[in-house]
Amino acid sequence: MTYRCLLQMVLLLCLSTTALSRSYSLLRFQQERSLEVCQNLLWQLPATPQHCLEARMDFQVPKEMMQEQQFRKEDAVLVMYEMLQHIFNILTRDFSSTGWSDTIIEHLLEELYGQMNHTTILHLQKYYFNLRQYLKSKEYNRCAWTVVQMQLLRNFSFLKSLTGYLRD
Repeated sequence: MTYRCLLQMVLLLCLSTTALSRSYSLLRFQQERSLEVCQNLLWQLPATPQHCLEARMDFQVPKEMMQEQQFRKEDAVLVMYEMLQHIFNILTRDFSSTGWSDTIIEHLLEELYGQMNHTTILHLQKYYFNLRQYLKSKEYNRCAWTVVQMQLLRNFSFLKSLTGYLRD
């Protein structure tokens, strides 16, 4: 699979979506649909081997992700972007030890990239850096990917709650 071609195609989709997303209600609708697709794709990946439960680790999830809070629409969009960007980055790593479907990961990457824009938030970077480092330190083995998969599912749950802040 050529990520360069995929990236160009999804960038075009992203720019088109951004141009169409003039109102927060349209953006909310697009995000809700896409986040649901992403979660469903992650759940389609093979189940967790029982012995991988021992590989779990505390990644020190930022407080913002653990509790409901009031966000301005603009802030919610920035947080969502940052999370999506890091999830995309994690899923482009070597997952060959997992037995995961390339097709599912490609669809997931397309959905993720279609949700992103061009802003960043620094305080989430450490959390996602820790996820990437964990994968690397475990040499991208299946158990490490299982642990990260669960973290990403938590991320999508939080992203879904953030999407609620986009109401007009």
